[in-house]
Amino acid sequence: MFEVWFAIVAVMFTLYVLLDGYDFGAGAVHFLVARTPDERRTVFAAIGPFWDANEVWLLAGGGALFLAVPRVLAAGFSGFYLAMFLVLWCLILRGIAIEFRSHLKEPMWRRFWDAVFTLASALLAMLFGAALGNVIRGVPLTQDGWFRLTLFTNFMPRDPVGILDWYTVSAGVFALVALAGHGALFLAWRTTGEVSARSQRLGVHIMLALVVLWPLMTIATQVVNPSLLAALPGSPTAWLALLLAIVGLGTAIVAGRAGRALQAFFGSCAFLGGMLVATAACVFPVLLRSTSDPMLSITAFNGGASAPGLKTALTWWLLGFPLVVGYFVTIHRLYRGRVAPPPAA
Repeated sequence: MFEVWFAIVAVMFTLYVLLDGYDFGAGAVHFLVARTPDERRTVFAAIGPFWDANEVWLLAGGGALFLAVPRVLAAGFSGFYLAMFLVLWCLILRGIAIEFRSHLKEPMWRRFWDAVFTLASALLAMLFGAALGNVIRGVPLTQDGWFRLTLFTNFMPRDPVGILDWYTVSAGVFALVALAGHGALFLAWRTTGEVSARSQRLGVHIMLALVVLWPLMTIATQVVNPSLLAALPGSPTAWLALLLAIVGLGTAIVAGRAGRALQAFFGSCAFLGGMLVATAACVFPVLLRSTSDPMLSITAFNGGASAPGLKTALTWWLLGFPLVVGYFVTIHRLYRGRVAPPPAA
């Protein structure tokens, strides 16, 4: 049962990255692919029906984490207090920017909120990437299961660690690049005209850059947490996910260059999903790694939930999850097809 809930938590957060990730990416490349007010409205029209619904997966993943391993969420909220507020502020500013930009027709007003939207989207991609970097690197857990992190210390990924060091910043930059490519390929699929053409070119270029950046990030991970890659040979799930990521990256590049936008976007989904699933499979059962003593790490087995409670919760999850998936399938069918610049507002 603990293994099942570990997988559920991993799936929920992976879905969040795939879905809200293209929102972040679209925001990050917003000014690169849309150069006029009409083109920028096209970008907002492309993500408009989905962005707020996609954020629900973050709440769902957090809820699953709280239910399955409450010790992780308790320790994480305490230790990552500053980082949590940075994420919340960026989420708030991003939502405000989307809603407020059309309240006035003044060009300066719209440019300001467009800039806020781009900055908040890019920062969110980097913050979530740095968060994953912190999880992979580990945190200074104490005997009672708590930890406290400053923003940075000596910028090295060893005790005393901070939220930011060269590894977590690298993870944040890698996440920004990967999600920027993901968002660009989404816009190539969902838009028309010059916005689609620029997005397609940018998405392919970013995916080509990831061919170089991904191995470099893997080497950095090996330096920081050798046990992660050491678990790869004994995990069939990780091997399959890694293969999916490799095929996905190749598909995104080949299909993107051939102008097959939807196939390229699905390739990007496979790349991101494969990387995240492979990482989860390699760290299992550890959810919060201790940098001082591996025995202090919080795992799926000592995270605090009881097996009978998890069994009952699984029944409700099996009832609720198909409803959520059905909702997302419905809205994507209702708003299928490419978007053109909306009427001037």
